[in-house]
Amino acid sequence: MNYSGVNFDTYFKNYPDEKGYFGRYGGCYIQPELQKAMEEITEAYFTICKSTRFISELRRIRREFQGRPTPISHLERLSGSLGNVQLYVKREDLNHTGAHKLNHCMGEALLAKYMGKKKLIAETGAGQHGVALATAAAYFGMECDIYMGSVDIKKQAPNVARMKILGANVVEVTHGLQTLKEAVDAAFEAYANEYKDAIYCIGSVLGPHPFPMMVRDFQAVVGIEAREQFTSMTGELPDAIVACVGGGSNAAGFFSGFLNDPVDIYGVEPLGRGPKLGDHAASLQYGEEGIMHGFNSIMLKDENGEPAPVYSVASGLDYPSSGPEHAFLHELGRVRYDVVDDEEAIDAFFKLSRLEGIIPAIESSHAVAYGIKLAQRMGKGSVLINLSGRGDKDMDYVIENYGIR
Repeated sequence: MNYSGVNFDTYFKNYPDEKGYFGRYGGCYIQPELQKAMEEITEAYFTICKSTRFISELRRIRREFQGRPTPISHLERLSGSLGNVQLYVKREDLNHTGAHKLNHCMGEALLAKYMGKKKLIAETGAGQHGVALATAAAYFGMECDIYMGSVDIKKQAPNVARMKILGANVVEVTHGLQTLKEAVDAAFEAYANEYKDAIYCIGSVLGPHPFPMMVRDFQAVVGIEAREQFTSMTGELPDAIVACVGGGSNAAGFFSGFLNDPVDIYGVEPLGRGPKLGDHAASLQYGEEGIMHGFNSIMLKDENGEPAPVYSVASGLDYPSSGPEHAFLHELGRVRYDVVDDEEAIDAFFKLSRLEGIIPAIESSHAVAYGIKLAQRMGKGSVLINLSGRGDKDMDYVIENYGIR
């Protein structure tokens, strides 16, 4: 399959290139003192990712600790309420800790152990990455510092409690908008002071090379499993697949299993309260090329060309850029990126809960909402949605702000 001259038969051998670029997106834009640390991580990753010992250990962890493979569920009642299109979900909410995040956190922690590091540093928005990394740190017996904005700490109290119970040090970030971007800023600053003994475990397909590639590779298990499971269940590929996109880790892993197939692929960004700057976090829809947090991608900018303020009802999606691979796939036209607003996401949250007995994360609810709209538009066929996380963390917030519908 070819898009704009890119052969997806050999895509993963060619992208990113040796400097970490997906086309013109990606790269490694960091201060000189951290460049050596990034090169050390890259060298270690390329060494162990081909090691049978590392691969066997990661597979054992996924099987015996994470509970992989996660299943696919057919949403019969929701599908029946919409017409003839059949909706399915890949159940990353059943992965240990309740979301896809543990897939790359266990890989990054295993890499850190191989490198002789003693501490894991990370940012978190919705708290799922923080919980997953705190879990990995506890599993491997490592220290763990999690940076989280004050706004998200208030919205995601259950996950904050989980991180602390697991032994992580939750560092409250009180500057700026006090959300995900500021948490990333603070985590990078801390890492610059501790890189000799610590590793920064980025929570998405973001940041300087090699992290966009590395996180995608660890998350690829989702797409590999989903493709095999769906064809086993139905005898064919889905007509379309859908995943939510903030930074884009769940989507990058999920999409990777289907890029070379005749399957329509949709990434769903948060439109929030609407298209006005500051009311959403839909960078691929409304952004322009720019560099932040060590990588070049598409980002939302203010009047000074700086990262713009963003908003989403989903704490895990309120980031002013997206991973460089998503920018590349968007430019190629291989993946279509669209938007869902807060109200549509909350409506899907309740629909999936009531009709299927599955309470989704608000982040995942964006994908469910788009899957519903897509089913109504298609008229026939099948749609596979990546249910990237469960909604336990969101219930108090939803009830307080939206009531019970």
